[in-house]
Amino acid sequence: MNNKSIVLSVAVFGLILLSVAAWFFVRPMFMRAAIPTEQTLAVLRPHSPIIGPEDAPVTIVEFFDPTCEACRKIYPVVRDIMAEYGDTVRLAIRYVAFEGKGSVEAIRVLEVARKQGVFQPVLEALLRDQKRWAKDGAPEQELIIQISTEAGLDPEAARTQMLEPIIAATINQDRADAEVLGVTQTPTFFVNGRSVNSFGEAELRALVNEEVAASRK
Repeated sequence: MNNKSIVLSVAVFGLILLSVAAWFFVRPMFMRAAIPTEQTLAVLRPHSPIIGPEDAPVTIVEFFDPTCEACRKIYPVVRDIMAEYGDTVRLAIRYVAFEGKGSVEAIRVLEVARKQGVFQPVLEALLRDQKRWAKDGAPEQELIIQISTEAGLDPEAARTQMLEPIIAATINQDRADAEVLGVTQTPTFFVNGRSVNSFGEAELRALVNEEVAASRK
């Protein structure tokens, strides 16, 4: 074999080694950047109302029905968790109207409240007075609007805004995502995409703590 052939062979062999090395270096990056699954996308949507810092590294997602008594009872716990971790944790609300028409009416008001910039005070007012407007399984729309007005809602604008197609689209998307994720009751929580296996304050706090610790490494 002449010198030219030897040089060419060495060059080809070097390129092969370089290609193999590059594959093993880049391969983990491809593995880490896996294509999101349908379930991953279903946990949190861009339209979801957010309470807390937009850039918080830990997101609690709650599938929520405004007429759900357990949702009312757990809300102060969620607020306490957010206060404990400061700017590290935020809450995203997903709607599931398991209780039917009354839940849908309250959700419409909440979405209008978000549009008007008073989502959190209206949410907290409706939860605080839930026993008034959601009693006997027959929620009263006018009472929902009255309570929300006391929390800062513009009622005249709300009556028109509640009919906007985007609100129906939001309700339908959240319902579809709940089905994809197998959500059958409220509240159901996810923390950074991880489901809370059993409902309870201890389980939720433990998972949030894990994710906060991971975000600080």
